Amino acid sequence: MFHTREPIQLTRDVQAVMIPAGNRVIIPEGTAVQVAQSLGGSFTVYLGGQLARIAGQDADALGEEPLRQPELPENATDEDIERLVWEQLKTCYDPEIPIDIVNLGLIYRCEMKDAGDGEKIVEIDMTLTAPGCGMGGVIAADVKDKVEAVPRVREAIVEITFDPPWNQSMMSDEAKLRTGMF
Repeated sequence: MFHTREPIQLTRDVQAVMIPAGNRVIIPEGTAVQVAQSLGGSFTVYLGGQLARIAGQDADALGEEPLRQPELPENATDEDIERLVWEQLKTCYDPEIPIDIVNLGLIYRCEMKDAGDGEKIVEIDMTLTAPGCGMGGVIAADVKDKVEAVPRVREAIVEITFDPPWNQSMMSDEAKLRTGMF
């Protein structure tokens, strides 16, 4: 996890999402931000006393390199594709919680279906830690984008559900230990 004590001046305009409301804003070139966390390729930054999320595709504006795109061997099996989908899901984070959504227990279902020509459609049911989370759409879009970056995945369909409601018992043991909720 990368974070800075010193402000970084953005080298170009970037779109960001204000946390926790989920409002989209443009942060102008030259604006000073301080990186609070960098997980899964995106950046949570302090901006004028508030938090904002900058997508990984805009890493260059912070002087950072974007994450490498996922790769599969030419002779990849369905199991290889599924493993890579799960690896991608583990790069998705709630911008306020430094634990990936898989270990938080937010993924209820991840199912691959044949789309023809060796490609897959991935259906994902997920939840959020709180129904009123303004970042829900942002997190779901991050899931969709990262799963669709997997070679041979034609489409990811992401549905947010609150049935059953999320609770702390759904977290992995690792997540419980990291948050002190064991």
